[in-house]
Amino acid sequence: MYPLFENSLLYTYIEFARKNIVPLRNGVNLCQSYLASPFNLIKNTDTDRALKATLEMYDRMFKVYKKPEFGIQKVKVDGKDIKIQQETLLYKSFCNLIHFKKLDNKIDLPKMLIVAPLSGHHATLLRGTVEDTLPFFDVYITDWKDASQIPVAEGKFDLEDYTKYVIEFIKFLGPNLSVMAVCQPTVPVVAAISLLEEEKYTGVDNMVLIGGPVDARESSTEVNQFAENRPMNWFETQVITRVPFNYPGFLRPVYPGFIQLFGFMAMNMQRHIGEHMKLYQHLIIGDGESAEKQKDFYDEYLAVLDMPAEFYLQTIKSVFKDFALPRGKMKVDGKLVKPELIYHSAILAIEGELDDISGIGQTKAALKICKNVPKEKTHYHFQEGVGHYGVFNGRKFREKIVPVIKDFCYKHTGYKKTI
Repeated sequence: MYPLFENSLLYTYIEFARKNIVPLRNGVNLCQSYLASPFNLIKNTDTDRALKATLEMYDRMFKVYKKPEFGIQKVKVDGKDIKIQQETLLYKSFCNLIHFKKLDNKIDLPKMLIVAPLSGHHATLLRGTVEDTLPFFDVYITDWKDASQIPVAEGKFDLEDYTKYVIEFIKFLGPNLSVMAVCQPTVPVVAAISLLEEEKYTGVDNMVLIGGPVDARESSTEVNQFAENRPMNWFETQVITRVPFNYPGFLRPVYPGFIQLFGFMAMNMQRHIGEHMKLYQHLIIGDGESAEKQKDFYDEYLAVLDMPAEFYLQTIKSVFKDFALPRGKMKVDGKLVKPELIYHSAILAIEGELDDISGIGQTKAALKICKNVPKEKTHYHFQEGVGHYGVFNGRKFREKIVPVIKDFCYKHTGYKKTI
């Protein structure tokens, strides 16, 4: 089904190129060290700043961006700084369940599981989502692993396995839980809660769905059309490759991060070029604060992971070609997913006006297919002036969307403590 040697060479070529530019990057770093030393004869001159800026851009061009840390050490709760300790509660082959524990026994808040997308970027892309919900919830997040680091012996991982992971995490965290799905996981989260409610498990009080393709037929975007207009064998032969020998996941079929990154960048190439020109200008004039903000963003944006081939291909087919969930044809382990059986869990659907990844109406569709949830337990929030990233991160998310999430979840939770 997957190429064994042909496309696997693509990954090998990329690795070869990375190794070959190491001496060049070392040379750049050596020059940077000199300019930062007391022996720099042109220190604090226009030439010095121009050289430093140029070398910085070269260094960023050549480096391999590693997975960032969440790095959340404290949060304000009711105006008080509370220390945060990050702990891993469950270690799974393809995902870890992380808890952001507040080191204050007096703070007791309702639980929120954030289901991060497995769509190229690490879960740390949702750092802002975590930070902005921490003042109001006891927050947990799914931290999906880079498939290149997972040995073939661990077996396959597809969309059905993703759904079963979500079910396991929900049951582990127990009752009176709010579950937030950001983008791609809106589909498996709806599926997971459908299957749970069918077996009479009512531990999920709230389902918060943000900017995801619940029904990709609504307001089709460029992303949707890319998937719809190509046969499955195109994806199998053109974007699936095997992990080379210098990784733990040697020979695992994957949709590699470098191909995904090219796709991300190509969608808005002019914008990304413009942002890097701005970064260069900030470095030249010595605007360190603005430069650091842009560097932090791109350190995150350019850090990508490999996705298991089975997961990627099943997602393409089920979500973007067959529209299996809204058409009532999605199955997990042979069992039909029935969203109409959801009754207990309240549903909040959130969309952004400028979202060019998940079009308007794709997330709202959940309110239609989960037709037996009482109307008073559903809400649709349309946020003006935000794109796909802004619907779960940034100032408008913090100021406009988080209060909606907080009020909705607090209203419909069975949580009994003072909140």
